[in-house]
Amino acid sequence: MPLLQVIVASTRPGRIGRTVGEWFAGEAEAHEGFDVELVDLAEVALPFFDEPKHPRLQEYEHDHTRRWSETISRGDAYAFVMPEYNFGYTAPLKNAIDFLWNEWNDKPVALVGYGGVSGGLRAIQLLKPVLTAVRLQHVAEVPIPFIHERVQDGRVEANDAMRSGASGALDALARAVRVRDAAAATAER
Repeated sequence: MPLLQVIVASTRPGRIGRTVGEWFAGEAEAHEGFDVELVDLAEVALPFFDEPKHPRLQEYEHDHTRRWSETISRGDAYAFVMPEYNFGYTAPLKNAIDFLWNEWNDKPVALVGYGGVSGGLRAIQLLKPVLTAVRLQHVAEVPIPFIHERVQDGRVEANDAMRSGASGALDALARAVRVRDAAAATAER
């Protein structure tokens, strides 16, 4: 089965991003279309981008970049679980994306945004040009408004809209992987 990496974009102490990421990873496991790996940027702990050569060359000088490349190279699809900070996405997410280029190319991504009234939609909209630059294929978004009302005892208590959004996003990711793989098989002939 293809590997879906659920990438938690918040790294701050006291965050709920890990909790939201675990919820989405659970939805992905129940979907049964993917093997699922939770990737927490707080644990990855990348420094600010520090490679002297452009990522498209893949001539990495630092072990942390090589490890990050190996992690992302395993993925067939991604879900970025991202809060909205000041109408934007997190600096750690942008930094993690910037470290690599080839590893992201032509792979589908869903954006799971959360926050207050907008449910992370402003952050999602700002991230789309970045995804285009590294050739990630944006296929779905799951905005979660008023996330703090949905977290009880360290777990997300999803409502029907959240479950439906997650299911639709997972279907879109699975479809995009199938289309990509079929195109690659055709090209090999």
